[in-house]
Amino acid sequence: MSPAGETGTSATPPRVNALSQGGSKLESTPNSRGASVVSENINLVGIKVKEVRPWIQRDIEQAKQCKADAMLQALLQRASCAPKTKQPELLQKCLKRVLPVCNGQVSAGGIPSSGIETALKKYACPGVEPDFYSPFIDATNIALVCLEEIKIDGMRAPVSTVDMIFQQNDMPMYQTHQKAKSIRKPDVVILPLNSACALFEDEKGGKKGKQKDKRKDGQKRKDHMDKNAKAKPKKLPWKDVLACIEFKRKTKDIKSPPSSYIVTDHVPTKPEHLPVGHFKAEVPTPGPSQTLATQPASDTAPDQSSGLTAAQTSKGGSSSKRKAADTLESTAKKPKANPDADEPDVTVQTGLYAAEMFAANLAVEHLINFIVIDDVIWTWYYDRQGTVQSSGINFMQDLPRFMMLLYALQRFNVHDWGRNKDFLPVEVEGKQCHEFKIKDEDLGTVDLLLHTSHPERVTHYGLQGRATNVVPVTSEALTKKYGNFEDGMVAKIFWGEASRTSEPEILRKVEEIAKRHPTVEGHIPQLLWHHKFTNPTSAIREALGVPEPTTGGRVLYILVFRKLHSITKLHGKDLFDAWRQCILCHLTLWKEGVYHRDISPGNLMWYRKNDRLIGVLNDYDLSSLANALGPQGNERTGTVPFMALELLTEEGQQGKVKHLYRHDLESFMWVFVWIFFRYREGILPQGSRPLDQWATLGAIACGEKKSAFLVNPFRHLPADLDTSESDTNWSLWILIVECFEVLLALTSSRFKRNLRKLRKGTSEQINAEETVSDMDDLLGKFTGTEAWVELSKSLPL
Repeated sequence: MSPAGETGTSATPPRVNALSQGGSKLESTPNSRGASVVSENINLVGIKVKEVRPWIQRDIEQAKQCKADAMLQALLQRASCAPKTKQPELLQKCLKRVLPVCNGQVSAGGIPSSGIETALKKYACPGVEPDFYSPFIDATNIALVCLEEIKIDGMRAPVSTVDMIFQQNDMPMYQTHQKAKSIRKPDVVILPLNSACALFEDEKGGKKGKQKDKRKDGQKRKDHMDKNAKAKPKKLPWKDVLACIEFKRKTKDIKSPPSSYIVTDHVPTKPEHLPVGHFKAEVPTPGPSQTLATQPASDTAPDQSSGLTAAQTSKGGSSSKRKAADTLESTAKKPKANPDADEPDVTVQTGLYAAEMFAANLAVEHLINFIVIDDVIWTWYYDRQGTVQSSGINFMQDLPRFMMLLYALQRFNVHDWGRNKDFLPVEVEGKQCHEFKIKDEDLGTVDLLLHTSHPERVTHYGLQGRATNVVPVTSEALTKKYGNFEDGMVAKIFWGEASRTSEPEILRKVEEIAKRHPTVEGHIPQLLWHHKFTNPTSAIREALGVPEPTTGGRVLYILVFRKLHSITKLHGKDLFDAWRQCILCHLTLWKEGVYHRDISPGNLMWYRKNDRLIGVLNDYDLSSLANALGPQGNERTGTVPFMALELLTEEGQQGKVKHLYRHDLESFMWVFVWIFFRYREGILPQGSRPLDQWATLGAIACGEKKSAFLVNPFRHLPADLDTSESDTNWSLWILIVECFEVLLALTSSRFKRNLRKLRKGTSEQINAEETVSDMDDLLGKFTGTEAWVELSKSLPL
């Protein structure tokens, strides 16, 4: 292990388990996972990218809030020469220094800052939305040129390797997410200058860029500003985008900029923060969008004036969560009232752009996007802990603060923009890869070549959550230690919750159990090496004054495993065999105090050893240990389509139902029917498939669908299986029916027990403990079914 204990091949340093998070008693963690529920593996779950939108909206509705000055202060500090040192006077110092730019008193490269006023006056004229892109681009790009001339003690110089520029887009942008294609159309983007210029090279493929551009940087920028910054590029790749700006026009008349500017206190806009649906909810009215507040507000105090409250992460039942849940529950129920109904709210639209940007690069740490409505700009900050939106800045009336935003961003390197500095893009045999090297106390230098263009890479599409990526990897150091694996190795890169017991620590416990139990030995993943990064997401929230900044905080991990195969590639008796082995492994681990709690198709794997199929229970990053105190982390453990019905209730989603062994065992049943109904010979067919809605509905609505299935599975049997002449298929179908008969009987038995208690005047005990005997008896009800017994007879000993 490394001296800091962050890197290792078999274990992590001991850590203190998270304590119960106060307030009312929670039996398990409330559901706040957002898009990660269905988008950890789009191809596996089999949904379309557009169907993730309700989950993106849910994440946006749970956005935290901060004041504009707090955001500016944090961005300026990040762009300073001492980014880790608190500099409380930095914003005020910098505001005074940019006044000459605001007042037209600076000229650079023959471009006077008076052009900013000219562009803003044009922006204020009536028109339709696209009319405002060009004057906004002119104003910002002129400002960037002039801000280069402003030197402030303690601030970095502009970053020439980025040299950011505002570029019109308003053209479709495409990206593929595990065979699912997305199309987005941001209005304006921020790009590195070289990337912007490359978009307008010879359309026939003649590489002007191959010959060294002899123009000075200033002339290159000026030429692009004059010719192409306001033109529409044809093939803009998401990987180059630093930020997106989305525009909406609500009022006909915008107040023109004043004749001169001075430094003033920030004047709150109306609304101060943007709730989802605000733009559509209000009828356009004339007049300026900036109003004076009756009382000054603290830069760090949580704002409640907009109606969008900060999300309550661990206590359940917040208004924003109820609104988000309503959105999810009603997605499939509401008919479209008009053709425009399919267009998402501007806040959600910008969130979708962020999802594309996260997916385009590896292990992105954070992103910044902007929304412009009339003369107000809102900054949106995204990372895997969640989203933070700052209060608005009226860039017409408060130009100095807008200049501060540009001044800070102009001094950002690519890491400040959120690109991960540890994973370096490289090209190997014409394929895009990423290289990662780090010192390790045991192995010296560990070298990882991540094959990020490989078709088997598992990506994530969403905003918050673990954002798991699984990438084929090669490594000289690990090959030297372990030798060659027939199927190779994979790297799992994800943002784990800082308060949760780490996956390497849980796997260390699992490995100890495997030495004593043959049902576990060989049926768990082989962890070869791991590393925990030291960049918690909570740091920015502390700087912004966000309430409870560490709640739900995340940290980046990379784990390297021997490659395994997904259970969805199996069918027939092989499917039953691997599934059965995973169930037996899971039971032993639960008895020994390792609670998996996320049974899904992506977590059941297999490999072959001496021609014998070996099932593997995989993925322990949402697991917990029996000796942990209180709910672990902030995530409702489980993936909605496969969660037990009792957890897909309002009480279950609020964390009031204790997650028991029987809930995981029920999840195994839902996984089996999911694979059997949807996959054919290990392949997920294109087009609509049985049970599609389970992956796109909210938890409670999904529970209702699954309850209907449980009561009458016969009416859901796909036609091709109904007419199948395969004896094995019929054996598996009978197994499903008999297992669901057991589930129904167990549900009925609990109902009768609760009814008897109700008649006696005692309360329902929904969180009763389970004994080892209870677990054995419960599993025995399934293994004792005729179909299970018959299928087991045909398996190798």
